Amino acid sequence: MAMGRPLKFKSVKKLQVLIDEYFTKCDQDETPYLITGLALHLDTTRKTLLEYQERPDFVNAILKAKTRVEASYESSLRTNGRAGDIFGLKNFGWADKRQIEVNDVTDLSVEQLEAKLKQLMEE
Repeated sequence: MAMGRPLKFKSVKKLQVLIDEYFTKCDQDETPYLITGLALHLDTTRKTLLEYQERPDFVNAILKAKTRVEASYESSLRTNGRAGDIFGLKNFGWADKRQIEVNDVTDLSVEQLEAKLKQLMEE
């Protein structure tokens, strides 16, 4: 049977200790929480860290860490309103409010308006 590469983190507990160390260090140094910063602290890559999220045993620890990073972006956005925070949140799946402008619908029939409305609702 073919064996894959050995796991870098042997247990969730050991990984969680390292994750907690990272956030404590950030708090002490007053540096922002970052996914890549966490990966560097764990002596791994962002990609490897996110791959661990696919492992059932590690998913909660990784998601909780990512949520802490996301929360720090959200808090910073509320406090500072920087575009970089918006960009960071978009990497977590956030989106800007979508606005739709409808122009020149006065010449459309009721059926055409209903079809247009249905189309917009499906987008």
